[in-house]
Amino acid sequence: MQSQLSDLSDVALWSMSPDESAATLRAVTRLSAQLAELEMRVAEHAQTVGVGESVGATSTTNFWAYATHQTRSAAHGKMRLAVALAARPALRAAVAAGDVLVEQARVIVDAVEVLPAEHRDEAEAMLIKFAADHDAKALKVLGRRILDFLDPEAAEAHEAKQLEDEERDAARSTKLTMTDDGHGKVHGRFTLPVAQAAMLKKALLAFAAPKHRAAVDGGLGERRPSAERMGQAFVELIERYPVKKLPKAGGVSATVVVTMDISTLMGGLKAASLDTGERITAGQARRLACEAGIIPAVLGGKSQVLDLGRKRRFHTESQRIAMAIEQGGCNAEGCDWPPGLCHGHHPIPWSQGGETNTDGMLLCPHHHARAHDPKFRMTTQTGGKVAFTRRT
Repeated sequence: MQSQLSDLSDVALWSMSPDESAATLRAVTRLSAQLAELEMRVAEHAQTVGVGESVGATSTTNFWAYATHQTRSAAHGKMRLAVALAARPALRAAVAAGDVLVEQARVIVDAVEVLPAEHRDEAEAMLIKFAADHDAKALKVLGRRILDFLDPEAAEAHEAKQLEDEERDAARSTKLTMTDDGHGKVHGRFTLPVAQAAMLKKALLAFAAPKHRAAVDGGLGERRPSAERMGQAFVELIERYPVKKLPKAGGVSATVVVTMDISTLMGGLKAASLDTGERITAGQARRLACEAGIIPAVLGGKSQVLDLGRKRRFHTESQRIAMAIEQGGCNAEGCDWPPGLCHGHHPIPWSQGGETNTDGMLLCPHHHARAHDPKFRMTTQTGGKVAFTRRT
């Protein structure tokens, strides 16, 4: 068999027509399933006869991984399926015939094993038939609802118990890790229960919507990859989440303090510091001090605290409503971003005595960042709109 496959390695494919290519692709896919079944059948037999014991391997699977240079996780995944197929002759035969792909077989095994014992064989037969018309993803959905076909009266109770078990496991598995790479980025991973993940996803999608991102990023621009759009949405969600809704720690709300000297606040380039130890650019500090949920601590020449901003610096809900009625949205020329997602900007900087009142200016996130970017100049146009030009 190996020599026959080797002979095919030099076969030229350029002469194959589209129809011949399609037929061959289907045939090779079936053959890959048949070959995988043979591999798993041999692996299960090897485990039965104790292959690897003579050389002191801790298990046949670990020996298999070592001897063939597979990862242990890959070998263990195949061995688990091999053992399951040995106990399910009908499914094994379907894979051996090429009628069921390996990824479909895994889904069928997972679906059948959680069912009441009296329904497993019938469910297996139904899912094997469904595999002719559905991929593994669709089979997974059908597998979760298969009891609705077999025993509708028992299905509701079974699903309730299954969901309860899954939710309990999800609660135990919930975790979040964040690692600072030391170069201005923090990398993270998390595991959430499905309900809370859906809530987070829905909130992020509101910020990641193409129209919102176009307003934030300026113009139409290049469409960002989905992962990048969601990342930017997460950043915006963090900045805009009301700090007053968070639990207090040590009698103080979970508010980040950004420390900067007076020259930075007035437009200088010197970096600022967060109370958590991180350093940020001057432009970022001024933008956060204006709108996001942080408190600016302004230092004099000898690092004395000249002024400590308070949350009442930010526009109140009533002020925001009044500004929305009067201004109708972002004040940048040519921008139609609605008031509900705009930031409140102080036309007269807070450091120069600017007050937080209805004279504030609504700017979308993109143009608000421009207002605090030293590379841009903001000028007021006829009618009160503002425009931005790059400094030269």
